[in-house]
Amino acid sequence: MAAPDSLVFPESDRVFLEPHLPPADHSHHATTDPRLPFTTLTFATSLDSSLALSPGTRTVLSGPQSKAMTHYLRSRHDAILVGVGTAVADNPGLNCRLAGVGGYGAEGLTGQPRPIIIDPSARWDFTEESKIFELARNGRGRAPFIVTAAETVPSPVQKEVLERHGGKFIALPVGTEDGGHRIDWTALLDCLAREGLESVMIEGGGSVINSLLEPTGQALVDSVIVTIAPTWLGRGGVVVSPRRRVEDGVVVPASRLTGVKWYPFGEDVVLCGRIKGE
Repeated sequence: MAAPDSLVFPESDRVFLEPHLPPADHSHHATTDPRLPFTTLTFATSLDSSLALSPGTRTVLSGPQSKAMTHYLRSRHDAILVGVGTAVADNPGLNCRLAGVGGYGAEGLTGQPRPIIIDPSARWDFTEESKIFELARNGRGRAPFIVTAAETVPSPVQKEVLERHGGKFIALPVGTEDGGHRIDWTALLDCLAREGLESVMIEGGGSVINSLLEPTGQALVDSVIVTIAPTWLGRGGVVVSPRRRVEDGVVVPASRLTGVKWYPFGEDVVLCGRIKGE
């Protein structure tokens, strides 16, 4: 029996997404190194390209149909990745509540993605009462892999909690840029591939998405799926807006999608495409 909080995403609504999802047979995908996971960038945004009203503020944008779509997307990926800011602000479950997956009508954890949290400084102050571990204990989700900078030493107590639930810390070299951390996306995706994760869905937050849209990251993205909500959040929000690119002294667009399809979905619109290469 499916759990009472499970979500339903009809088969008829899944058809348009299929060309933009990881191939079921894990066949080669054209955009990236075939040794790396199939990488989908997906998020919900307002009409003014904002993810949230302000940093650390949980903001609901997408409607119920788009929410169910997000959980279907999670069921189609081996991993779901977010930055530490999302983990701190939202206390997220990062699981899949689609009716028929593991914990929501099926045995085991089939269809449940592995949460990946980018936390270079190990600042997420989780406990075993955090939602993500409660779900793991109840067989309704997986414990996360937390990616830290190589020089970061996690708390022994948190390490014990994480490993007891089936998760772990993963240390990777992390650079610095403009006072913050710089993610080496190729190294990170290669690490996930070595963990047996063949597809990853990157959901946010703003710094993670903008980092992936930099020239060194965007070539690694196989698919982009964006839900656009019919609202303006106003100035001061968390905005998806990668840095401008300058070539030969001329400002050029930071990135562009190709093969674009637009799908009305309730009051939202879902945009699917691929990042156009050079």
